[in-house]
Amino acid sequence: MSTEIRIDALMPAEMAKRAEYVGVRKAEAAALTLFVLALLAGAFIAMGAIFSTTVAAGGISIKDAAGDAAFATALPYGITRFLAGLVFCLGLIMVVVGGAELFTGNNLIVMAWANGKVTTTALLRNWAIVYAGNLVGSLGTVLILFFSKQFLNGNGAVGLTALNIANGKVQLDFIQAVASGILCNALVCLAVWMTFGARSTIDKIAAIVFPISGFVAAGFEHSVANMYFIPIAIMIKDYAGEGFWQMIGKTPADFASLTWGSFVFKNLIPVTIGNIIGGGILVGVVYWMVYLRPEKASK
Repeated sequence: MSTEIRIDALMPAEMAKRAEYVGVRKAEAAALTLFVLALLAGAFIAMGAIFSTTVAAGGISIKDAAGDAAFATALPYGITRFLAGLVFCLGLIMVVVGGAELFTGNNLIVMAWANGKVTTTALLRNWAIVYAGNLVGSLGTVLILFFSKQFLNGNGAVGLTALNIANGKVQLDFIQAVASGILCNALVCLAVWMTFGARSTIDKIAAIVFPISGFVAAGFEHSVANMYFIPIAIMIKDYAGEGFWQMIGKTPADFASLTWGSFVFKNLIPVTIGNIIGGGILVGVVYWMVYLRPEKASK
């Protein structure tokens, strides 16, 4: 028997087998375990979103009481977006390396489902539990962040950035939100897919960085990230207080579109549909067809 130690990354055909194995394990996991790990993933992605919002706040200018620029930067739009995307990677790195259950990444379970290793009921059970856990974890992080008053940093620039990000997200039309969700989760699931070939923690991190930076920089829509981005903006709009609005020179009326209804119907639902298409079909089904379909596996 060979004693050779292999340190090379797995090849794509081996990655597909790994993805199938992981999908089966996820589908068979106990409901409580899934939910707790999904809570963590929601919080992890929210932490990445907090980091990203803080960095993106460098792209705006806030005036102080004397009318002088108190917080400004000369960084161009593209560089600011790239930096915001780069730090957002914190979320998926913690999910993959730390171990957690993320709905968008779990769209890859369709590879095991398409190969008959996971039933439709088990697939939908996993998605439902994990989606609910991600939502609760994200909203819990929203509450903690709001009471920390971190959004007041930079003379309110962080809070204003959060409002602007969320306001843009609820302005999308249905088709636009679905399409943006497709593009986003194709990149997210490609990042997760590439981690299946990793042999070390550093390999996993390297595989994650550019796909995730890319989707954030491009402004694509991620359902779980939006479970943080939009609710925190709604909380700021409704409960931040007069001092915050004076600080940033705006009023709640400037963000009238930020409501719980617009969060769910204008963003969360269409973006979730797009995420499933992008991750489950454009990545999961495509790689299943290439490497795992029965006639391919028999050769």
